[in-house]
Amino acid sequence: MIDFRSLTRKGFEELAIEMGLKAYRGRQVFRWLWRPGLGGFSGISDLSAGMRERFSQAGYITRLKVIAERRSVDGTIKLGFGLADGLMVEGVLIPERGRRTLCVSTQVGCAMGCRFCHTAEMGFVRQLETSEIAGQVLSVIEHLGEGFRPKNLVFMGMGEPLANYENLIKAIDIISDDLGLGFSKRRITVSTCGLVPEMLRLGQEADVGLAISLHAPDDETRGEMMPVNRRYPLAQLMAACRAYPLSPRRRITFEYLLLAGMNDSIDHARKLAKLLRGIPSKINLILFNESPGLPFVAPSMDQAAAFQKVLMDAGYTVIIRKSKGQDIAAACGQLYVDMQGYASATQP
Repeated sequence: MIDFRSLTRKGFEELAIEMGLKAYRGRQVFRWLWRPGLGGFSGISDLSAGMRERFSQAGYITRLKVIAERRSVDGTIKLGFGLADGLMVEGVLIPERGRRTLCVSTQVGCAMGCRFCHTAEMGFVRQLETSEIAGQVLSVIEHLGEGFRPKNLVFMGMGEPLANYENLIKAIDIISDDLGLGFSKRRITVSTCGLVPEMLRLGQEADVGLAISLHAPDDETRGEMMPVNRRYPLAQLMAACRAYPLSPRRRITFEYLLLAGMNDSIDHARKLAKLLRGIPSKINLILFNESPGLPFVAPSMDQAAAFQKVLMDAGYTVIIRKSKGQDIAAACGQLYVDMQGYASATQP
């Protein structure tokens, strides 16, 4: 059976032809599948009853249902999406200057093992299917209404997006298709901890924004914090950033989590300024968001401001990003699902 919401428009056209139909019939079904509120093939009014039956026998429609919701005092909404196998994945809708950004997950858990990330403590559970990645966007619109439709999408939720590359790239295709969810690729950003081959492939295959979870300016510090740096050290990562194809006015975003006494000194700031020289970039500084069991603390705002000044004096655009949703564990690095506890809670 075919997971219909994992098919791109082209995939549906090819399926229609295989079924002995015209390609435009596939486009019709594809368009309907990404309309909010579609309950099943019976709701596709411009197909004959016979065609609806044929499609319904060929596959199924994956539906993500919001089974948990928490709202922050700052307007952030954390949503738990129930998956067909009983697992759950989290996403976050963040209000920003009159628009909303949806933080989308690509895996249940994560295998990257970054020491400062609560999601990493889950370990890797499984990849999300294309339908489950793109479906988070549709589910938010269905659950909260068109008035909460996000303007921007960031693949910065649970998991390493580029470790689920094939499903990610198809989801981006669906999300950005005018007959799909219709998001501009200029409003889509993919974050990575530094999987260099997949990063370069992304640059060739999808004109989307790129964010690098950097967090340290030297291999010794980064390797202690992020195991991926042993596989792809900074020299390789920076070479990939310099080779990354950027469309006009695009810059690579470097995310830098400030950890007191670990990576927040003035010397670290100077090293960072030197490391990024020549790369069209902007830098987001993030004060560490505390999570249970993680042995780090955030530096003071004065220290963060001093770090920012060094970079700004070197000519960089630098923002100290205000974390939102901390009171509901929805801030950067805080997403986490207790699978064992969740499974127990959902047992009949």
